[in-house]
Amino acid sequence: MSESRWLATGNFFTSYKTEQRIFLTHIDRLVFICFLAVLFAWPLIIEVGNKYMLVIDSILIAIIAVYGLNLLTGFAGLISIGHAAFVGVGAYTLATFARTLGGDHILLTHYWPLMIIVAGLVGAVIGGIVGLPSLRLKHLYLVIATLSFQMIFQWFINFSKFYDQGQTIAIGRVFWFTGKVGRRDHYFFWYYVILVIVVILGFAVRNLLRSKHGRCLVAVRDNDRAADAMGMHPGFTKVYAFALAGFFAGVAGALHAYLWRGVGFESFLLHHSISYLAMAIVGGLGTLVGALVGPAAILILELQVESLAEFVGHYFTAVGDVATAFRPLSFGLVIVLFLMFEPRGIANWWRMVRSYFKLWPFRY
Repeated sequence: MSESRWLATGNFFTSYKTEQRIFLTHIDRLVFICFLAVLFAWPLIIEVGNKYMLVIDSILIAIIAVYGLNLLTGFAGLISIGHAAFVGVGAYTLATFARTLGGDHILLTHYWPLMIIVAGLVGAVIGGIVGLPSLRLKHLYLVIATLSFQMIFQWFINFSKFYDQGQTIAIGRVFWFTGKVGRRDHYFFWYYVILVIVVILGFAVRNLLRSKHGRCLVAVRDNDRAADAMGMHPGFTKVYAFALAGFFAGVAGALHAYLWRGVGFESFLLHHSISYLAMAIVGGLGTLVGALVGPAAILILELQVESLAEFVGHYFTAVGDVATAFRPLSFGLVIVLFLMFEPRGIANWWRMVRSYFKLWPFRY
């Protein structure tokens, strides 16, 4: 690579260590720090209502869930349409404690960071168990296996008396150093908590991909037989890919439970699994940037479509059915258009912009 890490104009590396740097240039690091500073500072400058802060918090939680799905599908090449069930496992881990000890128990309200980790670990264990069929199944058959887990999860919660047959199970308000987090500061508080977790897990994913375990995921995705011939263990790699996806989903589920102050069956259905997969596709499979921008794009699109549907339903009452169909129609259309015209997702746009500024004023 160029000696000056400020004005590097190419990808010419002299060692494997330099190629595996998190930030290839100082400008990349500076842009990231500035962007991070903006994310932490803007709520202190701009006053935002609870409604919009809830949407932003939901986007950040979806980013954590898509981290795991991107590792599983984007890097390991294992398609899963049961990811919402993994998120539900994390949420219902907290619900289990709430039903057993009470929603306002000190373990849930004071030791909530520990509970988030526990929910992630439970999700990892369940993910590893669900990933066992990947030892013998591939492609469509593995998709059916993950779909089966989604259906089993929905059936179990829906008919379980312990979980009130899917009715909402309340989770108490958490405590911080300043005391109990009140209603006014609830979404503001969880914004910073979730943002910190997003940053930490983002660095964890980036460092995982730099390690031999991350390279195993890509090798198994490209050709599992060749990976086996090179000394890797494809079966173990697939199982721990499911376990990693389950851990990220479990953390996202716990944060969802704390943010909404309850756990309900309707938040972890099949169409939520499809939404997570769409976020990964639109953002860009196999890219860390895609896991960040995909959830934001899909959730913002859903909000805009809902507003448009309300407008059509209010002023054109005769076409109410059309207004109801706007959301699934736009959702499917966006996925099809991205698969046809931009299969690499929004992350590819960011790659082209970076390449332009990196190579400017040269045009090759």
